[in-house]
Amino acid sequence: MKTQKVFFSAALTFFLAITLLYADGNDRNTPRSSAETLTIQKYYKPLGPEKIHTATSINILKNLEHKHFKDMKINDDFSRNLLDKYLEDLDGSRSYLLLSDIKEFDVYRTQLDNDLKNGNLKSAYDIFNRYQQRMIERLIYSINQLDCCFKNFNFNENDYFDIERKNQPWPVNINELNSIWQKRIKNDILNIKLSDKPEKNIKTALRKKYKNQLTRASQMKSEDAFRIYMNSFTRMYDPHTQYFSPRASEDFNIRMSLSLEGIGALLQTENEYTKVVRIVPAGPADKSNLLKAGDRIIAVGQGNEGDLVEVIGWRLDDVVQMIRGPKGTVVALKIIPSTSTDDHQTKTIKITRNTVKLEEQAAKKSVVTIKNTDRNYKIGVISIPAFYIDFNAFQNGAPDYKSTTRDVKKLLDELKAENVDGVIVDLRENGGGALHEATSLTGLFIKTGPTVIVRSSKNSFSTYPDDNPEIAYSGPLAVLVNRMSASASEIFAGAIRDHKRGIILGSQTFGKGTVQSLIDLNQGQLKITVAKFYRILGESTQHKGIIPDITFPSLYNMDEIGESALPEALPWDKTNPVRFRPYMDINLYTLSTQLKALHEKRVKNSPDFKYLLEYNAHFKELEKKKLISLNEKKRIAEQKETKQWALKLENTLRMAKGKKPYANYEELKKFQEKEDQGEFNEKNNENDVVLHESHQIMADYIRILKN
Repeated sequence: MKTQKVFFSAALTFFLAITLLYADGNDRNTPRSSAETLTIQKYYKPLGPEKIHTATSINILKNLEHKHFKDMKINDDFSRNLLDKYLEDLDGSRSYLLLSDIKEFDVYRTQLDNDLKNGNLKSAYDIFNRYQQRMIERLIYSINQLDCCFKNFNFNENDYFDIERKNQPWPVNINELNSIWQKRIKNDILNIKLSDKPEKNIKTALRKKYKNQLTRASQMKSEDAFRIYMNSFTRMYDPHTQYFSPRASEDFNIRMSLSLEGIGALLQTENEYTKVVRIVPAGPADKSNLLKAGDRIIAVGQGNEGDLVEVIGWRLDDVVQMIRGPKGTVVALKIIPSTSTDDHQTKTIKITRNTVKLEEQAAKKSVVTIKNTDRNYKIGVISIPAFYIDFNAFQNGAPDYKSTTRDVKKLLDELKAENVDGVIVDLRENGGGALHEATSLTGLFIKTGPTVIVRSSKNSFSTYPDDNPEIAYSGPLAVLVNRMSASASEIFAGAIRDHKRGIILGSQTFGKGTVQSLIDLNQGQLKITVAKFYRILGESTQHKGIIPDITFPSLYNMDEIGESALPEALPWDKTNPVRFRPYMDINLYTLSTQLKALHEKRVKNSPDFKYLLEYNAHFKELEKKKLISLNEKKRIAEQKETKQWALKLENTLRMAKGKKPYANYEELKKFQEKEDQGEFNEKNNENDVVLHESHQIMADYIRILKN
């Protein structure tokens, strides 16, 4: 009997996405010297499926066919798309496989569907082995180029490196492939030369990097190939459906129990990089304020003095193992910050590992008094980092079990005792949690009524209601969200909006409107999407998320982070609304229009908002850039231009606030490094600006409601 666990959980659970390693390729028919052949044979060993993989693949297929929310036809069209997906997962940059390889794989285009039904994995392993061979050949080529021709690299030419080759044609021959890799090596050399702390011996550093990648490539096992192929298959359904190998399953279960001793960050693989997709609230990384969503980890070290080991091209589970460690120990991370304009702009941070505890993720309150027009207003803010509940204590009937709703109820009582004029519920960075808590929390602010509609894979509908007529707080209410607010956060915000109970502020939310179950397999586990959320007006929270009544500029890249950025994400749709009586008989559109006009007038000359808008515009422009110059003088000029822009932006803000401008970029950088280490608390970040303006909007809201 297979056990099944259901999670209404955080938006971003991407454990063990595909790891793309550097590779090297000669055509199979290209003559090689005996030494070269021996070197390839030393590292390349073809893999084959194990007996248990056949049974597991059939088990996965049956679960997907019978339990997944999306009804997929496993036919020839599916097979064609699966082949393209598998090749994209293996070689998304089209820098390893040759066009001749792709043509050879065409025999599998209408075969993979039948192979899946029969548990036949030979074709999948044939493709993987060719990729593995090309990868090892590419790495050998790179090492050989460093050994024989390092001094011949010319950085005065007007070459460009394409950082995103996914839309480029497959290389036709070995010469074209070599040209791609020549540019790749040149870019690696330039990144080191132009880094803040360049290596004394670039050749040695790069050779070590490629050799480490070669060694790790040779250590790929049958389970690795099986996991990659199965996840290409499962993600044909949606991005949150995944196969967890035994090792990945252990990592996932540890994380769900909140007992993981590490830094409190969810990671995924993007190209060859390990990318931070979410910071766990109240975890070590969150408390340090050194690591942000979107940062890329390129090296990991142990302790204050340990050597940094480059992890570009590593499997995600191996990077996780390096970052994880005993409580109280230090892990050093070399990162490319999400705000970097070039890959050579790196910095090294150090975080002390600790256990993320449930009580540290508890809701917290603060009170601020602000002046708006003719009077002062006292605003209460309740920050909720996650929708949590101590399930064990709840199920055992403990009278004092901990939960989001119970904690917020106590905080609301305290805020009422302090006579606040209004309350803001801050759900920024809240990736979700227990569905029950999203429903019961909504109930603290309304009399009774529905909170969310859940549609199952069998097309049955369930409505989750609040049946408790007691209202914990009846005053003016606003909900503050951002791009990382997801799942349960979107349910709560949507219910507050639809019941006309309050206003929504911030930026568009993540858009994760699906429910996953965890199913035990004969080996590993399958996380599978089994249901979909809908607001009580009938609109799905999937894909689009919640659009605030008043939108603030966001430092998150909406095109890169969010459900809409994920391949095969389930679409937004609508269902029938449910009957309910709104909390207030007001026109929200008219109200939000009034509030928006007051907000825009206020921030028109706000130096903080000007800073955010210019910052966003600059990085949106940079994101369009897909070609990187390999001309050293041009790169230095671009680097200088970026530093001048950053200095001007910061100084404009400082002078507007009556502060002394930085004399030069070096002074700015030195200050920022000290700020990162906690020596200062002057951050001009999104949170301070947005929260301050939210206080003002709440004051406007209170005044308009009274009138």
